[in-house]
Amino acid sequence: MRECILTLHSDDSAYPRLLKETVGFPKTLHYIGSLPTSEEICVSIVGTRKATREGLAIAHETAKEIAKRGFTIVSGLALGIDGAAHEGALAGKGKTVAVLANGLDSVYPKQHENLAKLIIENGGCIISEYSDGTPSYPNQFLERNRIVSGLSIATIVIEAPERSGSLATARNAIEQGREVFIFPGSVNHVNYRGSHRLIRDGARLVTNFSDILEDLGMSDKTPREQSLTKITELEDENEIEIVRTLLESPDSITIDKIIELTILPPHIVSEKLTLLIFDGIVSEQNGLFSIRS
Repeated sequence: MRECILTLHSDDSAYPRLLKETVGFPKTLHYIGSLPTSEEICVSIVGTRKATREGLAIAHETAKEIAKRGFTIVSGLALGIDGAAHEGALAGKGKTVAVLANGLDSVYPKQHENLAKLIIENGGCIISEYSDGTPSYPNQFLERNRIVSGLSIATIVIEAPERSGSLATARNAIEQGREVFIFPGSVNHVNYRGSHRLIRDGARLVTNFSDILEDLGMSDKTPREQSLTKITELEDENEIEIVRTLLESPDSITIDKIIELTILPPHIVSEKLTLLIFDGIVSEQNGLFSIRS
């Protein structure tokens, strides 16, 4: 991966805005892949390496559902909860970012080399503040955690024992003024002792991804579900006819095809398509129109 490593300085316009708002942000970032843009909303998911089967399932499903709704998932590529979160984001056909505690010329842990490649191939990236050849010393994992939370508007903790790096990530998020969400568990299980302490300290208790989206003021519907909801609220007959035509078409179609099928005047079709795109119901790519998905 060495030849693909790029370097970004904090005075560059592409430097992540949220991260730059945090205390002690790294002056230099090294990355492979595509950095999150200023329009992307990042949410981090963290937890123990020694996760239970239930915890892994929660991490995977939460990341999958949140990624399907357009969020970018951030985690640390570690075994356990981190890996499940990255895999869940990919399963939801979303973007995910992995923050490493070592130089990017190697992947740690080695078991996640293929996962790192999949993250990059699917539009995400791996990031580190450490230059090539830097090994993963223990203190660097704690330093790494401030980047994980710093990139994100919120941090979700799944299974955090009393001495867990994810607790440090959560505390960083609190200090950074970001939201912290906690999945609770058995009071007798060691994996939840740190999680429950965070809840006592004021973090938000959640039981599913809908709770998280609700607390963030976001819809729990996918873009297509949101489009279909808006369609049922349409009152303009011309807009309804255009939408009906697009719904019945198996593929994206040109504006000329829409005019042909709806038998509406070209200026009406052009005007209504503009409004439908603005309302988030219709999408356009390379001159082809379809219902937003």
